[in-house]
Amino acid sequence: MEHPENDNIYKGLKVNEGVEQLDSINPYLAARKRRKAPALTVNDYVEGILRGDVVTLSRAVTLVESLLPQHQAVAQEVVERLLPYSGKSVRVGITGVPGAGKSTSIDAFGVHLLKQRGGKLAVLAVDPSSERSKGSILGDKTRMERLSAHSDAFIRPSASAGSLGGVARKTRETIILCEAAGYDTVFVETVGVGQSETAVYSMVDFFLLIQIAGAGDELQGIKRGIMEMADGIVINKADGANVDEAQRAAAHYRNALQLFPLPPSGIRPQVLTYSGFYDIGIDAVWDMVFSYIDNCKANGSFDARRQQQAKYWMYETLNELLRSRFYDCNGAADMLALYEKKVLDGEITSFVAATELLSMYDKGLLDK
Repeated sequence: MEHPENDNIYKGLKVNEGVEQLDSINPYLAARKRRKAPALTVNDYVEGILRGDVVTLSRAVTLVESLLPQHQAVAQEVVERLLPYSGKSVRVGITGVPGAGKSTSIDAFGVHLLKQRGGKLAVLAVDPSSERSKGSILGDKTRMERLSAHSDAFIRPSASAGSLGGVARKTRETIILCEAAGYDTVFVETVGVGQSETAVYSMVDFFLLIQIAGAGDELQGIKRGIMEMADGIVINKADGANVDEAQRAAAHYRNALQLFPLPPSGIRPQVLTYSGFYDIGIDAVWDMVFSYIDNCKANGSFDARRQQQAKYWMYETLNELLRSRFYDCNGAADMLALYEKKVLDGEITSFVAATELLSMYDKGLLDK
């Protein structure tokens, strides 16, 4: 490019051409075509998972979580084929108030378990989804540094997508896949107390509630619903100057549990203190979990709970299918918009609108 400054009228002034700026993008990157993984058949998924292949397991979980009808059909067949190979793990649900240290505790629990008892561990960490954007950070894995690097651990973060109790919509099916892949312990971490925890309770063998001391009146944090579901309560961050505070909080919870009737297992929940950050008291927590499992298997409540869970999920699946069939009708969107306007204009109530819409569906007036 010729610079006008180099004209003779500007004697004594010279502008060099300069150095050509190189493209900041790697020129080979655009030329390199992204290789798409070949599609797997049902047999490929089943054989890969039974072989313990982590990549196949990850792709199967993605398939299960997909909302596409063609993916759901394949996923359902895969789950059905793998069902006979499942059910042999210990399923532990972990919940607690935000900031209680659930992810840090899972890291400590998991590393201790794999070191002391061996086997394989699957962690299904559920992140809350935004009500506005529907997005999720899925950052729990970053707080499980030691477990993430362990060859016998499989960590799968999923978005809750607004499902009940903060549990991903297909978490139960994911548990079946992990068990078929040889994982003999499964953790299910929920997004935290504040939503109904019935969903996670209905898919695990031991429901662990993590609390912290010094966050206000412990009795204020005792909610009957969550306390009745907990099979064990642990007070985290019992280290340093917080040890006495944690012990007092544990005493409060023990006193509160005495007021509740015995759970169906016949085993009153224990309350322990520990420190997930410093790995203090982890032995006692695991002794509590496995002692509970052994006692439940001995008195028959373990199998009874599994059967109750299977029945619960049959009804949950039925509710989900009915809901999906209504919204998938071709005429549903238009009728919903029409009745939504009527409700907003005050012509009819929400309850009447819902009743009339359901009546139209029952009579086949919506295009199925």
